[in-house]
Amino acid sequence: MTEPVKYHVGGFPPDDLDWGSLIPLIGPANAALARYDGTLHAIPNAAVLLSPLMTQEAVLSSKIEGTQATMGEVLEFEAEGDVRSIPVEKRDDIEEILHYRQAMYHAEVMLEKLPLCQRVVRETHKVLMTGVRGHKKSPGEYRKGPNWIGPPGCTIEEAKFIPVSADRLPDAMSAWEKYIHTDSKDRLVQLAVLHAEFEALHPFLDGNGRLGRMLVPLFMAKTELLSAPMFYISAFFERNRDEYYERLLTVSRDGDWTQWVSYFLEAVIQQAQENQRKADEILGLYERSKAEFFKVIHSQYSINALDFIFQRPIFLSPDFIKDPGIPSPTARRILKLLRDNGTLTTIRPGSGRRAGIYAFSELLNIAEGNDFL
Repeated sequence: MTEPVKYHVGGFPPDDLDWGSLIPLIGPANAALARYDGTLHAIPNAAVLLSPLMTQEAVLSSKIEGTQATMGEVLEFEAEGDVRSIPVEKRDDIEEILHYRQAMYHAEVMLEKLPLCQRVVRETHKVLMTGVRGHKKSPGEYRKGPNWIGPPGCTIEEAKFIPVSADRLPDAMSAWEKYIHTDSKDRLVQLAVLHAEFEALHPFLDGNGRLGRMLVPLFMAKTELLSAPMFYISAFFERNRDEYYERLLTVSRDGDWTQWVSYFLEAVIQQAQENQRKADEILGLYERSKAEFFKVIHSQYSINALDFIFQRPIFLSPDFIKDPGIPSPTARRILKLLRDNGTLTTIRPGSGRRAGIYAFSELLNIAEGNDFL
C-alpha cells in the first residue's frame, strides 16, 4: 500500500521558484486578466448581468467536490422554493451551491472594510457550511484534530494526503495570512502559492476546496488585479479534476511549487479568455435585447423587465408580476408577450393555483456553455 503524502512542514513559502520557466506564462496570464477586466468595466451593472456566471461557478466548484446538480436545477429550485418532489440528495446538492453563492457575497461585503485575513476566511466558511451537509463539522472554526484526503470512507492509513497536524495549524494559518500581505514579484504567482497552501493546510473539517477556490477572485479584487471579484476559475479545474489534485499533491510530495504555479497560471489564462468571451456574449445579448424588448413590449417598463430576467433567468410568474419596478397589470401583459413570441421558455405552464415557471434560455445557454432547453 502506498504511503500517504504528508504536509510539507517548513516548505512554505517556497524560496526556490524557477522564475525563468514561469515568465513565459506570467505575462500572458496578467494580460488576459487585464483584457477581461476591461470587459467588466464596459458592462453596466456587471453584478446583475453576470450573476448567472456566479451561479455557474458555484455549481462547478461544488461539482469538483461531488455534487451533481446543474445550474438550471439550482435556479428552478431557487425560483420555486423547497420542492419536496426533489430527492433529498439532489436537494442537499442544491443547498450547498446556494450557500456557496451566499458565502461569496458575504465575503465581498466583509472585504469592503477588512483586509483578506483569517477573520474573513472563518466567517465565510461559517456561511458556507451552516445549514447544509457538514453543518455539524464546526462551521467557522479550525479543526481541532486530524483530517485526511482520500477515497470516501478511507482510514488515515489509506489516505492520499494528510494535511498539517492540528497543533501546527494555528501557526500555519498565521504564516498563510502573513504571506497574503507580503510584496511579491507577481501577484498571480503569489495567488497560486496561497491557493495551494490553503488546500494543503485544509484548516476546516469540510468545505476547504470550495472556500479555497472562492479565495481566488477575492484575492484578485483585493489586490486590484480585477475591479470586482468576478473571476470564475472552477470550470478549468473541473475539466481537469485529476490533474488539479495531482498538481496540488506534487507540492507536498515533491516540493515542486513551480509545476503547480505553471498549472495555475495556465488556468488563469484559459479562464480569463473564457470568462471574457461569455461576458462579451452576455453584454451583446443585453444590448440586443433592449431593442427587442421595447419592440415587443412597447412599454416604458421594458428595461425593468429585461433587468429582472437577466438577474433571475428562471422565475415564477407571480414573482415577475409582484416586482415593484413594474405595475402588476403591465407585468402580466409583458409576461404574456414575451412568452408568446418565444423570448421566454415555459418550463412549467401555470395551472390553477400552480404558478408557471419561465426561463430566459438564451442567457442560460451562454452561462452553461450548452443548450439549456
